[in-house]
Amino acid sequence: MSTVAVSAPEAPVQPALKDLVGLDRDQLAEELKALGLPKFRAGQIWHWIYHKGVTDFAEMTTLAKPLRAELAAHYKIGRPEITREQWSTDGTAKWLLKFDDGNEAEAVFIPDDDRGTLCISSQVGCTLTCSFCHTGTQRLVRNLTAGEMVAQILVALDRLNGFPTAQEDRRLTNIVLMGMGEPLYNFDNVKRAMMIAMDGEGLGLSKRRITLSTSGIVPEMERCGEEIGVNLAVSLHACNDELRNKLVPINKKYPIKELIEACKSYPGVNNARRITFEYVMLKGVNDSLEDARALVKLIEDIPAKINLIPFNPWPGVEYECSDDETIEAFAQVVLKAGYASPVRTPRGRDILAACGQLKSASERLRKKDRIAAIAAASAG
Repeated sequence: MSTVAVSAPEAPVQPALKDLVGLDRDQLAEELKALGLPKFRAGQIWHWIYHKGVTDFAEMTTLAKPLRAELAAHYKIGRPEITREQWSTDGTAKWLLKFDDGNEAEAVFIPDDDRGTLCISSQVGCTLTCSFCHTGTQRLVRNLTAGEMVAQILVALDRLNGFPTAQEDRRLTNIVLMGMGEPLYNFDNVKRAMMIAMDGEGLGLSKRRITLSTSGIVPEMERCGEEIGVNLAVSLHACNDELRNKLVPINKKYPIKELIEACKSYPGVNNARRITFEYVMLKGVNDSLEDARALVKLIEDIPAKINLIPFNPWPGVEYECSDDETIEAFAQVVLKAGYASPVRTPRGRDILAACGQLKSASERLRKKDRIAAIAAASAG
């Protein structure tokens, strides 16, 4: 007599829950409408997600229990996995975040006496190849979604005890889009994410406390001012096309003359809302007094301030940081011309969270961990 093995029936695959994080108010209302829910429910749920910071529908006590259960059956309030959290001796925090598809990006929180700034990423990797930036040596993997950008803010608020968001002494007060990626190459998702961040009934961040940094994607700059209205920072780093073509290769497509004209016409720019020009200090490359005078001349008709950024070196890079005396002399030329010229104090260097160091350091650490694991397995 023969026997035939009978396989147990496979369990039905449960449909993936849709994440509500990153939906704008209209999109959230449409989702709930499909469940037969009135529009006012969207406002209640919005409040719980972005003001209260809940991640479990069961905590939404203004909703009836059956409704909470129904929402949980269809949706989630997601957070990316924190695969590495590091705290610097200066109070800076860095989070390496893994998204649903396994890709990762980093966010950095920088505390100061009068503010707390979160630097968020807009892409996984970077499409630009700025020669002084380690992040720029990595290939672009993909754009981040609006939800993935908003989730970086939510994770930071979770870790900083920032919920509910209406706190007089809230630690997270400012957002800068200065992490991995070029924000203006991901315009639509950045716009939706920042509109969620600026919503007064949720995260409640003023547009005056949000700064978008671009390497000079000229066609999108005016649109950014008109449709998002946040502060603008421009990664300048050189005052002539020959040098900027090398440092910031996108300059070959949008040269300095076009970039400066776009800055002059940026919507809303005035003496109260100045454009920030970022200028990394590279020894013997762009740090002479002649360079300082050229910088002043270049931006003379633009309400502006200048951030001088000491270069953060990385293995194999051809550049060095300008010495302190050179940076100070450069800053004095800018200051005497009437421009605020703060020298950005490097923050989080001990956890590789400083400008231009994001993600790449984490990749090196993971590679080192893998090599160690292989070596241990071989020894065993």
